[in-house]
Amino acid sequence: MATAFVTPVPPAAEAPALPQNVEAEAAMLGAMMIDNRLADDLIDKLEPEHFFEPLHGRIFAAIRKLRGTDMLATPVTLRPLFDADPGMKELGGPGYLAQLTGSGAGLIGARQFATQIYDLAMLRTLVTVGRSLVERALDTSEEVNPRAQIELAEEELFKVAADGGSESAVKSFAQATTLAVKMAQRALNSGGNLSGITTGFDSINGKIGGLHHSDLMILAGRPGMGKTALATNIAFNAAQRYMRDRADGLPHSESVGAKVAFFSLEMSADQLATRILAEQARISGEALRMGKISKTEFNQLAAAAAELENLPLFIDDTAGLSIAALHTRMRRLQRRHNNEIGLVVVDYLQLLTGSAKASGDGRVQEISEISRGLKTLAKDMNVPVIALSQLSRQVEQREDKRPQLSDLRESGSIEQDADMVMFVFREDYYVAAKEPKRPVEGDGAKIFEDHAQWASEMERVFGLAEFIVAKQRHGATGKVILKFEPMFTRFSDYVGY
Repeated sequence: MATAFVTPVPPAAEAPALPQNVEAEAAMLGAMMIDNRLADDLIDKLEPEHFFEPLHGRIFAAIRKLRGTDMLATPVTLRPLFDADPGMKELGGPGYLAQLTGSGAGLIGARQFATQIYDLAMLRTLVTVGRSLVERALDTSEEVNPRAQIELAEEELFKVAADGGSESAVKSFAQATTLAVKMAQRALNSGGNLSGITTGFDSINGKIGGLHHSDLMILAGRPGMGKTALATNIAFNAAQRYMRDRADGLPHSESVGAKVAFFSLEMSADQLATRILAEQARISGEALRMGKISKTEFNQLAAAAAELENLPLFIDDTAGLSIAALHTRMRRLQRRHNNEIGLVVVDYLQLLTGSAKASGDGRVQEISEISRGLKTLAKDMNVPVIALSQLSRQVEQREDKRPQLSDLRESGSIEQDADMVMFVFREDYYVAAKEPKRPVEGDGAKIFEDHAQWASEMERVFGLAEFIVAKQRHGATGKVILKFEPMFTRFSDYVGY
């Protein structure tokens, strides 16, 4: 009878122990109870969940609670809080608190222990993220979407990296005033009126002081007002100024220009590039798209393209981005460019999507999540974010078509979250729509008079746009007049204003 050979199954490898140092936790807690001044110094550096031993986390939370009410945190004052604690009972009861203070060995190295406890907690979180990533990658029961899994993993890793940032976020008044003085010095060195990133328009810079770091700015208008054109102009101007400043030897930190990330959810990258080239070469965008340009104009276009070849303007034209994916892509772009992206433009806010949960709660909740997410992006990245927004149709029902804050579409949270709300308004757009019947020979005097009156009104407003600052945390509201050339979709300062 033939012998059956069975391939031996190797024993399952034991899972490696998670990174931890329970002795360091115990020594640090003992030191905190012995010297409450040490406790006051350490309680903001850690969270209870950073401790590997759950009981140690609860002791740390209890110490923080007592010190928060200015009470002494000692084994005696902590004892009543742990009389019924099951974890404490396993270690012999509240007497364990006195044991922690027994040696006093942690007094010398308590701060180093705190750093080690935090670092080990980060490593354990990385292990958890890694395991979750592997499990999701192996699970094919649901619809396979590797790109979404990658974005989720990046989001989780960013949370690990951002954890513990509260300590660095706390600034003394001296540090805060130093930053304020540096901002004022930058405004002075730039010739005045500019403490942030330049918009490229002297009149706008004079009104808002430039684009300020960590600000969320909403640029809104009805269709046809030119909000995308204005955003494109500002993005180009900031990128071009950055390129010139660096060519002149100015360091990155002293430039009033910026590398720009432009998230275009409506137009493709080549459409935006075509628009920018048409603006700079002063060629009609429509003629350019249809190929109705002369050889001279083509040479102008080629020269503009060569000049702008190294323009630090980066366009992401992915449609249907979620607010979480936008954060992920922006962080990736910052890493790729050594954290030098200084301005983000999103065209436009209503084309972003929120999380599935927010989507299920209705569009208003979803827009609220998106506006909060954009403000978080501005603050986390410390860059100005310009988000374009649609306005509701109620504008069209008023005699005066100038937009108001109440016209912001779908959610009041946009107005609430924004540091600045700006509107673009072109009166000639509405006047042109009211053109009366053109007079011809034989028409009555009234028709001639009506058309002449309309033509006079059209001449007064043609080519002018109002840039309205409806909300500004840094200064006054008001408006400035800009010149608009619809053929080139180009805004410029209005000299006569």
